[in-house]
Amino acid sequence: MIPLIQEIQTKAKKNPRKIVLPESTEERTLKAADYILGEGIAKIILTGNPEIIFAKAKEFGLNNIDKAIIVNPENHPNKDKYINLLYELRKNKGLTIEDASKLVEDPLYLATLMIKAGDADGEVAGAMNATGNVLRPAFQIIKTLPGISVVSGAFIMILKDNTYGENGILVFADCAAHPNPNARELAEIAVSSARTAKAIVGFEPRVAMLSFSTKGSAKHEMVDKVVEATNIARELDPSLKIDGELQADAAIVESIGKSKAPNSEIAGKANVLVFPTLEVGNIAYKLVQRLAGAEAVGPVMQGLAAPINDLSRGCSVEDIVNLVAITVNQANNK
Repeated sequence: MIPLIQEIQTKAKKNPRKIVLPESTEERTLKAADYILGEGIAKIILTGNPEIIFAKAKEFGLNNIDKAIIVNPENHPNKDKYINLLYELRKNKGLTIEDASKLVEDPLYLATLMIKAGDADGEVAGAMNATGNVLRPAFQIIKTLPGISVVSGAFIMILKDNTYGENGILVFADCAAHPNPNARELAEIAVSSARTAKAIVGFEPRVAMLSFSTKGSAKHEMVDKVVEATNIARELDPSLKIDGELQADAAIVESIGKSKAPNSEIAGKANVLVFPTLEVGNIAYKLVQRLAGAEAVGPVMQGLAAPINDLSRGCSVEDIVNLVAITVNQANNK
C-alpha cells in the first residue's frame, strides 16, 4: 500500500465516523464496506432492504456486513423526521410534503438528510450514480461552508518522482466540479484546496495559481482573472501561502521558479496547484496520471458544509475504501 494511503487510513481508524454508503447492493460498494468494517476505518451505514443486502453479502462471501447499520429507505423509525426536515428546507422552493415523502425513499436524498440531521457524518457514492445525482441533494440540503459559494473537486496526486511538490505529493484543483470559475470562485477554490491539503495530506500548503503567464509575461483577460483571484484568496485567508499568476514549470521546478519569479516564496516549491478552469485541471490530472504513472486519489469534494464525496462509476473497491477514509478525516477536521 502507498504510504500516504496507509497514513490516511490509520488516521481514520483513530476516530472512525459514521459514513453512509447509499449504493448498498452494488458489489464493489459492499466489498469495500466489508473491508472498512473489518479494519475499523469507519462506521458504515448502508441504505437498503436488509434482506437483499445480506443476501448479496452472502453471495460475495463477505463476513463483516452484519457490523453495519442498515437503514431501509421505505421503513425506518426516522422517516417522518426526515420528511419534515426536507419539507422545511425546501418548502420555499415549492416542495410539498408529498414530494418530500417520495424523495426520502431515494437513498441519495436519505443519506444527505441523515447527515443534515446529525445521524451520520459523511457520504460516499457514485459507483452507480452520475455526479449530478450525487451532488444535487448535497447542494439542496447540506449547502456550502460559510464564506464559500462554490463546490470543487481536488485530486491528491502521488508521483513516482519525489522532487516535486511535498515529497512527490501534490494537490490539484479544480478537476471535477466547476467548469469556469470567476475570480472570486477561483479564490475560494484555492482556499478550499489549501484546507484539503492540511486536513487530508497533512502538509502546510503552498498554493500556486496557474496560468500561461508568469508575473506579467503575457497579457490577457484570463491572466487577469488569475491575478485577481490570487489577491482575493489572500483577503479570504491572510495566513495562506499563495502566489500567482505562475506557469506550471515556474510553480514546481525550483530553478525555473527562481528564474521567472525570483521574489516569490511559492515559485518552484508549490504543493497545491489551482487551475484556471475545470477543463485545464481535468486534462492535467489525467495526463499526469497516465503519462507519469501517478496515483490519483479522489476527487475529494471541497466547499460543502459536510463531507460528501463522489466516486467515478469506473471506481475500484480500493478507490471506495480510500475515499471513505478521506471522508472520515474530512469529518474529523470540520
